[in-house]
Amino acid sequence: MKVIWTPIAQEQVAEAFTYISAENPGAALGWFDRIVARTESLSALPDQGHMVPEAERESIREVLVAPYRVIYRRDSEEAITLTVQHERRDLDIEGVDS
Repeated sequence: MKVIWTPIAQEQVAEAFTYISAENPGAALGWFDRIVARTESLSALPDQGHMVPEAERESIREVLVAPYRVIYRRDSEEAITLTVQHERRDLDIEGVDS
């Protein structure tokens, strides 16, 4: 299975990295390594994430890389990373569930 990053998800990772890095560059690098490893693992195990409660659709799933939610849409051939958001933020489901 192919893992695809949307431009917005890539931008959100970059913003989160910059934010974390301002306080603790080492922690930012560790977080980035974890998010890359976790999303790459979707190619072998696309159903490892759980269903996003706000979406109420089996195909919209998430994995957690604390304190961020990596939300992706899964179909038979791809896992498409849609958004990366801090777990304390409300999810704009219309932007994800389209």
